[in-house]
Amino acid sequence: MKELRIDCANLSDKEAEIWKQEIRDIWKLNQTMPYSSEYEELLKKIIPNQGKNVDIRTPIKGVNLSKVKIGNNVVIMNGSLMMASGGIIIEDGTMLAANVQLISNNHDLERRSIITCLPIHIKKNCWIGAGATILRGITIGENSVVGAGSVVTKDVPDNTIVAGNPAKIIRKI
Repeated sequence: MKELRIDCANLSDKEAEIWKQEIRDIWKLNQTMPYSSEYEELLKKIIPNQGKNVDIRTPIKGVNLSKVKIGNNVVIMNGSLMMASGGIIIEDGTMLAANVQLISNNHDLERRSIITCLPIHIKKNCWIGAGATILRGITIGENSVVGAGSVVTKDVPDNTIVAGNPAKIIRKI
């Protein structure tokens, strides 16, 4: 997995305008009547790579949400934060509870304006508990559960329950 590095202090005018437009679109989405045609259009504009039967509840927050890919039959509850500069994949049948944070980037320790990005991959039929945080470069295996409030710093195998800070394996399913 190759790390992507973005210097936020030296964005081109075009890149800066894309980010500003996304901020405006997210703000507008969060003020729009849920499940209205305007809501659905804004959601598709902000996160264009969505499967069928996707339910995303506002408010949502994030950066580079066009780099989020969502499968079929996915539920993302209120308050999600998706820092998606490194890319985020959420596969079919996954549920994210309220206030889940998916953080695919971090700052360089020496040059803080540079963000260092690695993708997050949540495989099929996962359940991510309320307030959980999944950090950059992490894969959550199929049918796994992340307990509420957990901070996931290492990959989670298929069919596994993890919880805690940092998240540790509780048991196999």
